[in-house]
Amino acid sequence: MTEALGARPSALPPARPLRILAVTNLWPENGSYRGIFVQRQVSALRALGHHVDVEVIAQSRGKQDYFTAAPRVRQRARQGNYDIVHVHYGMAAPAARLTGHPATVLSLYGSDINVPRQRLMTKLGWGTSRARIYVSRRLAETAGDPDGHVIPNGVNFEFFQPGDRLTIRRELGITPTAKVVLFAADPARPVKRYDLFRDVLTELRRRDDSAQELILHAEGQSQADLVRKFDAADVLLFTSQRGCEGSPTVIKEAAAMGLPVVSVDVGDVAEILDGVRPSAVVRYPAGPIEGVAHTRLVTELADRAEEILTAGRRADGRERVSWLDERLVAQRITDVYHTVLTS
Repeated sequence: MTEALGARPSALPPARPLRILAVTNLWPENGSYRGIFVQRQVSALRALGHHVDVEVIAQSRGKQDYFTAAPRVRQRARQGNYDIVHVHYGMAAPAARLTGHPATVLSLYGSDINVPRQRLMTKLGWGTSRARIYVSRRLAETAGDPDGHVIPNGVNFEFFQPGDRLTIRRELGITPTAKVVLFAADPARPVKRYDLFRDVLTELRRRDDSAQELILHAEGQSQADLVRKFDAADVLLFTSQRGCEGSPTVIKEAAAMGLPVVSVDVGDVAEILDGVRPSAVVRYPAGPIEGVAHTRLVTELADRAEEILTAGRRADGRERVSWLDERLVAQRITDVYHTVLTS
């Protein structure tokens, strides 16, 4: 596979702006931030001078659109005179397969490879792609794709900048002495394992009753409010289900904000947090996570979080992950486009 972790993008800008059609089932709609990382990538590509149109599959149209979208996507691809058709997420691939476009790129994000049912849909659709981009090395290895490019999603470092923590805490009604543990997802999504988070938080409260939770997800909140929660928290506790993450964007955003992270070992979290201090990555136990295994996992996550809460300092992640600036990532993706167009 072609590695791009920390790689330097090409020094020269593209010879000309490209016309790109992004086809995706991940896109913010109706106040939701689902797929915000795809939207940000599109914005970063546009900032490089490329023309990018977006065709959204399913979402508000319903799941049946996965099976009925192909004629619509094909028509748009043929009418738009595009240099590249870039498909985001494997579930969108079958609808884009029949476009007949000679320069199709497919980005894969996690569950589209890790979940067997979705992997089947992905494999049905990726046959005509000229290049595949994986957000983590582990995901490419799981897919068994030695020819894939590994390019994690980027972060907008201008937007994700640390602010005045004391002022932000006061505005959010959080006392200066509270030890705030951030859950960076929607508790209603089972794969994010809010149940495991709560068990760890209960253990932390048993040791120190000043520990309290803060939920990152809130319907209708602004992006500015989301950033303020990173500032207000003392540690991000990431508890996603094993095998259901590719390259979680929230880990990179936390690093950019200087927020320490304690995470289970999923996706590329260990690679992203390599060298970031203080932070910790805890391996999932082998086999079912229940009984003694569950208790041990909760204890180890609580131990690592307690160490960070006790130290009370911010992490050096902003410097460590500067290579994930979304502008640099957009240039790496542009390099893939040009490889496809010249091969």
